[in-house]
Amino acid sequence: MSLFAMGFLLVILQPSTGQFPRACANTQSLLRKECCPLWDGDGSPCGESSNRGACQAILLSQAPLGPQFPFSGVDDREDWPSVFYNRTCKCKGNFMGFNCGECKFGFSGLNCTERRLRTRRNIFQLTNSEKDKFLAYLNLAKNTPSQDYVIATGTYTQMNNGSNLMFRNINMYDLFVWMHYYASRDTLLGGSNVWRDIDFAHEAPGFLPWHRLFLLLWEREIQKITGDENFTIPYWDWRDAEDCVVCTDEYMGGRHPTNPNLLSPASFFSSWQVICTRSEEYNSQQSLCNATSEGPILRNPGNNDKSRTPRLPSSAEVEFCLSLTQYESGSMDKMANYSFRNTLEGFADPRTAISNISQSGLHNALHIYMNGSMSQVQGSANDPIFLLHHAFVDSIFERWLRRHRPILEVYPAANAPIGHNRENYMVPFIPLYRNGEFFIPSRELGYDYEYLQEPALDSFQEFLIPYLEQARQIWPWLVGAAVIGGIVTAVLSSLILACKKKRAGTSPEIQPLLTESEDYNNISYQSHF
Repeated sequence: MSLFAMGFLLVILQPSTGQFPRACANTQSLLRKECCPLWDGDGSPCGESSNRGACQAILLSQAPLGPQFPFSGVDDREDWPSVFYNRTCKCKGNFMGFNCGECKFGFSGLNCTERRLRTRRNIFQLTNSEKDKFLAYLNLAKNTPSQDYVIATGTYTQMNNGSNLMFRNINMYDLFVWMHYYASRDTLLGGSNVWRDIDFAHEAPGFLPWHRLFLLLWEREIQKITGDENFTIPYWDWRDAEDCVVCTDEYMGGRHPTNPNLLSPASFFSSWQVICTRSEEYNSQQSLCNATSEGPILRNPGNNDKSRTPRLPSSAEVEFCLSLTQYESGSMDKMANYSFRNTLEGFADPRTAISNISQSGLHNALHIYMNGSMSQVQGSANDPIFLLHHAFVDSIFERWLRRHRPILEVYPAANAPIGHNRENYMVPFIPLYRNGEFFIPSRELGYDYEYLQEPALDSFQEFLIPYLEQARQIWPWLVGAAVIGGIVTAVLSSLILACKKKRAGTSPEIQPLLTESEDYNNISYQSHF
């Protein structure tokens, strides 16, 4: 990518969006527990004067949670975002955003009435110019300060309930890295105590909807800072791959010639600094990640623990996962058996769907295979391969939704781990989104996948699969019915034939021709089912 092109991109900056709205990161908003910023279009909170939305009290889900988190009132993320705000903008119609200043996913236009469908494509199907543009956008995001959002560097208690502000500016790319960290971090219990069995983005039903929203928001931010309304995140189809084929300087960065844990200096990703990777340090200090640089991206693909992840996932494993009919099951965590979500996430064996946390399958397998920054949950989004990987994971989720066509009630309404019930708001997003809102086909959210569009035959087969599965379940009854029907038909045919012979033997002269019979149009033919 030329310096001229990068300079051009840096000139066309626009505000980005993310987590704590800058307009609400002040003492007054925190003490009032209200985040209802003005919309620039009319100067009213939530664009109320233009009927875009209104400032309203947040309605929290009262559904019971699972037993995995035995505390209450110790974590800012409980009943998100009520610790910080209990009034936010409630947008109307197709409007969206922390001040109702944007359109919902899949809509565009001045009044958000125009439907729009974008297509995510295989990164290896991009032209050289398209690929270079994508890489330039990534670097732009890493060097563009967020205009609209800041991150919290302390808990609400450490902020003295809002009177001692602890917020910090951050660039657009790292904003999303921080959000991924914040959703998956441990609970700080005071002293040196933490609770590790908690994650608002993984190991439970919300894993797929959470990352679906994460990608959509990231995509939207790139569209805004570049002015490229057609931008979509490309995906890497890693099925049956023998190695990391995107790990080259032409794409996501090759291997360093002397240090296999680093990226090649020929890739500008080698100069990127990671954040939020030192979870044990934060825990011991009872602090949050403050987005301080912590060193370069680490990646040594294929030199991982082979006993845990012997290879990258196969096509057969993906197909088996897609055949699972239950989205969630049992405890609805990483111990769930026969769960599509748990199998795709990688805590269940992709050949049996039985939980096996000593192995890493499908989604988890690729994270472990990368053997570096990608392999640590909280900081995994530092490596830009994260985006390509999760775009393809989302496409598998999409295939499952199209194949099984679940109703919304299939997503658990209660007893899931904390933050993962259907009506829970997803941490740490502001504006607010519920898990169930993203348990819908991607086309309703304004995007599709190139390989799910073509060829048409594949789409037709995907359509037929649910009905073929039902037929498979009832085939013994169908066979039985066919046998009985055949016997009955044979008996009736024998009786009819005998009657005809008897009539033919009596008076052949008076038998009319078939075409002369008055009952010609009333004859019914036997159907052999």
